[in-house]
Amino acid sequence: MRKHKLNRDFSWQQPEHPPRLLDAGQCRAYREVGGFVLPEVFTQAEITALLAELDPLAEAANEGLQDLPADLPSIGHHNQIVFRAHVVTDNTHGAMARHFATHPTLAALCEDLIDARVRLYWDQLVYKYPGMQDHFPWHQDNGYTFVEPQQYLTCWVALTDATLDNGCPWIAPGQHLQGTVAHRWTERGFCCFEQDPDDALPMPARAGSVVVFSSLTPHRTGANLTEAVRKSYILQYAPDGASVIDREGVSSPANDPQRQFMVVPAHA
Repeated sequence: MRKHKLNRDFSWQQPEHPPRLLDAGQCRAYREVGGFVLPEVFTQAEITALLAELDPLAEAANEGLQDLPADLPSIGHHNQIVFRAHVVTDNTHGAMARHFATHPTLAALCEDLIDARVRLYWDQLVYKYPGMQDHFPWHQDNGYTFVEPQQYLTCWVALTDATLDNGCPWIAPGQHLQGTVAHRWTERGFCCFEQDPDDALPMPARAGSVVVFSSLTPHRTGANLTEAVRKSYILQYAPDGASVIDREGVSSPANDPQRQFMVVPAHA
């Protein structure tokens, strides 16, 4: 595949120190495959408390999509798929989200796979409704907004069971090792390739589990063929000092204190 124009001299980097949380097989899967499922990270009580904060935000975001002009590019669609970014900044619901984002297990994941000094880069809820009959396109997270260094960590938290029937993530194994590739815009969002690779790997996850993958791992989610909403909360972490490069080539530090705060390991 053709590389992103800003992808120059990329080489995969991963901490060499002994992991604090993960086992050798999980570290190897992240390095070689591009992701894995970390089961049962959060208790049902933790998920229930978070859903009480996120559900009203998702409902409001879904209602806001009703009046979206048909010719306005958007990855969200009313009663199909809803995105609500920067939950941690919300005056009413952000405190719970900020606490969740700094969970000791997530901090340990960051230390094992990125570095001991990381910031929350992005957070957003994604609710996929039964009306969403199409899959969300294959893309890399770094294909939406280019971050340098290109590697950051995506923690896709399943708030309900994510299954083959309701749109669990799929990843393209090994493709992350080439760095960011070129993407094109489609009516559903940015896309890096059209067809499922022969080795595409589904990542079903029980509620409270985390699908862990790199910002460079091509992934998609499937249609929701059930009668219930599939709910997830995505938390992304980048090394302290990372920069965002916009489409005009302007670089800005990813250190907004309101939403890109430091995440400190429990032992620090």
